[in-house]
Amino acid sequence: MTGTMQARSALITGASMGLGLAIARAYVQAGANVIICARDGGPLDDALRELTGMAGEGQVVAAEIGDVSDPIDAARLIQASLERVPQLHVLVNNAGVYGPKGTIDEVDWEAWAAAIRINLLGSVLMARAALPHFKAQRYGKIVQLSGGGATAPLPRISAYAASKAAVVRFAETLAEEVRDFGIDVNSIAPGALNTRLLDEVLEAGPEKVGRGFYDRAIRQQADGGAPLDRAAGLAVFLGSPLSDGITGKLISAVWDPWETLGAHAAELQSSDIYTLRRIVPKDRGLDW
Repeated sequence: MTGTMQARSALITGASMGLGLAIARAYVQAGANVIICARDGGPLDDALRELTGMAGEGQVVAAEIGDVSDPIDAARLIQASLERVPQLHVLVNNAGVYGPKGTIDEVDWEAWAAAIRINLLGSVLMARAALPHFKAQRYGKIVQLSGGGATAPLPRISAYAASKAAVVRFAETLAEEVRDFGIDVNSIAPGALNTRLLDEVLEAGPEKVGRGFYDRAIRQQADGGAPLDRAAGLAVFLGSPLSDGITGKLISAVWDPWETLGAHAAELQSSDIYTLRRIVPKDRGLDW
C-alpha cells in the first residue's frame, strides 16, 4: 500500500497505542499527512515521536489531545487538523473502550453509559464535525472501527457490544445520507486483537467476563491474535482512492478479500453484501 495515500491527510482518533497507532504507522508509510489524537498526553507524545521519525520530507505528522465524546473537543479536533493541513480527506474513528464487565444488573451504570458515549457518540460527534468540510470539497472517507460485538452477542460486555453494533448501523445510515457528496463511510471488523482490550479481559477474570469468554481470551493470547497489520492495511485501503465508491459496508480485515474489492465497487453499490441484516428461516433452508 506504499504511496496509496500520497497527498492525503487523515485524522485518526485513539491513535496513541494499539490498533490506532498501527493504523497511523500504516498511513504514514503510505504517504499520508497524519494527525493523531487521544485523551492521554504521555502515550500520545511517544506515538508522535515514533511517527515523526517515520515520516518523509514534507510529510505532516501532528498530535492533539482531545476527548471525542465531548462535542466541543470533537469540533476542535477537526479545526485543529485543518490548521495543520489544507484539506482533510480521511477520518478514522478508532477511539473506543470495552467499558464495564459483568451482567447488566451488576455493572456500574455511569461506566456503562460512558462506554456508549465514547464508542458511539464519539464516532457520531467526530463525523458531524468533519462532514461540513467533506461536503464542501465533495469528497471524504470515514473509516469506523467496529468489533466482535457488532455481529454477535457479548454477554457481560454489553456496553461494548451494543455500541459497536450501533456504530455499524450508524455508518450504514450515514453512507446513504452523504452518498451524493462523494463521501464513503465504511466499518472495519479488525478481528480478535492482542491489545490492551485483551489485557482488560484477562485482568477482569472469568467471574466478570464469563468462563467461556475468558478461556477464549487465554487461547487468543497464546495464539497471538489477529495481525494488527491486516486491520491497518484495510484502513489504508478504505482511506485511499482504491476504495472510491465502496460505501456503507462492514468489512472483515481477516476474512474478506478487501485488496480486490475496488474491482467490485459497482456490484457492491447495489448489494447488501457486507451489511448487517436479519436472518430469516429460508436463509437456513427452512420453509416456515
